[in-house]
Amino acid sequence: MEPVQTTSKVPQDIKAVMKNVGNFQGRFNLEKSGFNENMPGHKTSHEMILRQQPRTVKQEGSGINLPYEVRKEMALMLDDHLCALNTALRQYNKHHWLSEGAEGLLSIHDLLEEHIEKTSKHIDEVGERVARLGGVPTAHPVAQHELSYIKHEVEGRYSIRDFLRNDLEHELKIQQMLRQTIKRAHELNDFGTVETLEEVLKDREDLGYHLYSILEDDSLVRGMTHLMDNRNDIAGDGNVNSANKLQ
Repeated sequence: MEPVQTTSKVPQDIKAVMKNVGNFQGRFNLEKSGFNENMPGHKTSHEMILRQQPRTVKQEGSGINLPYEVRKEMALMLDDHLCALNTALRQYNKHHWLSEGAEGLLSIHDLLEEHIEKTSKHIDEVGERVARLGGVPTAHPVAQHELSYIKHEVEGRYSIRDFLRNDLEHELKIQQMLRQTIKRAHELNDFGTVETLEEVLKDREDLGYHLYSILEDDSLVRGMTHLMDNRNDIAGDGNVNSANKLQ
C-alpha cells in the first residue's frame, strides 16, 4: 500500500502575515533632512552648541571618498533602518518580558533574548555607518518610531502566538527594505554600506526563519485542546494509514 502523501498546512495567521508583507509598500524618508518642528525631539529650549542638524551629512566629507549626494542618500536610508531596528528591539523586549506558558517561559524567552542581542548589535553597526558617512543618527525614541517603516504593535498583553506573528512580519519587512538599500548601495559604489548591510540581512533572515519555524503547525506541546475536542490528539490533523503499525 502506497504511503499517504500529505502537505504541510500553512496556518492562517502566517498566511495573513505573508499577505501583509506582500502588500507592504515600504518607502524611505529621503525628503526628511534637517530640523522639522513637527518631528519629535527636533524642537526644544536648550543651551547646547549646535554643530549639525539631524538627518544631514557633512558637506566637506568624513574621511570616506564618496560624493556628498551619495553619502546623504545612503545615510538617510541607513537612518531609516536604524529607526526600524529600534522599533523591532522595543517590541522584542516587550515580548521577552511577557513570555509565558510551556513553550514560552523558557525556550521562547531564551530565543527572544538572542533576537534582542542580535538586534542591539545591528543597531550599533548601522548607527556607526551613518556616523562614518558624516550623518547624525536619529536617537530620540519618538522620532525613531515616526521615521520607522515598521510600527510597534498596540499596547497590551496578547497571546504569545500573536506576539511572534507580529515579530515575523517586522522581520520580513526589514529584510525587504535592506535588500533595496543593498541594491542601491551597489549602484552608487558604496561597498562599505553593502558589506555592513549584507551581514545584517543574513542575520535578519535567520531571525525570521526562527520565528516562522516556531509558528508552523507541528508542535511537541499539545496544550489544552485534548480537554475540549475529545480527540485526545491522536494523529493530529494528518492523514492516517491504518496499516502503519507505528500509529
